[in-house]
Amino acid sequence: MSGVDAGIKMQPAKEESGKMTSRVAFLYKFFLEPGKIGSITPSSSFLTSAMLASLPWDHMETIVELGAGTGVFTHFIAKHKKASCQVLVIERDFAMRKLLRIAHPTFHYGAKAERLDWLLHRHNLPPADCIISGLPFAAFSKPLRREIVTAVYHSLKPGGIFVAFQYSLQMKKTLNTYFNEVIIDFVPLNMPPAFVYYCKKQSAAITGRRVEE
Repeated sequence: MSGVDAGIKMQPAKEESGKMTSRVAFLYKFFLEPGKIGSITPSSSFLTSAMLASLPWDHMETIVELGAGTGVFTHFIAKHKKASCQVLVIERDFAMRKLLRIAHPTFHYGAKAERLDWLLHRHNLPPADCIISGLPFAAFSKPLRREIVTAVYHSLKPGGIFVAFQYSLQMKKTLNTYFNEVIIDFVPLNMPPAFVYYCKKQSAAITGRRVEE
């Protein structure tokens, strides 16, 4: 077997090994801090496609991902974004963030979603065209949920899109308070089944909006 052939044949095994390492790390983190991880398994391909496939990839210059975890959405973003598009990835867990940096070294990184507007400024990035979230909002306190959604709203450009998945409709009222357009889809083939929220910030600036739960 030639060196080239060996490299080709070994590549899938290397990729599968990387995926397995990520799954093990995800499972380990879930058992350590289930409130922060939110689910015992990473998001499925069904959920990823339902959330992200129809986004206007050719028109987005700045994308943010919140709660990247093992990078299921991150990898999809890397494959579909245009070359000039800048990406900011937010992941609180240091070990997971380190793995993502290795996999996607040209992306920007941060740890706290509630400081999103500050992080965009720090990395010299404009307001986002799209913010994609895998955060388990149901596991957060009300004040933290408000901080994050406020940061998301102020970090989107007018007309920008916020897309998130949850395992309940708990966030519907909160998101309707901020966004003039909220569409909810259901993905039954994910495990567990999930709701996908598509929220659009209207073009005219709105001030003085508050979350009421």
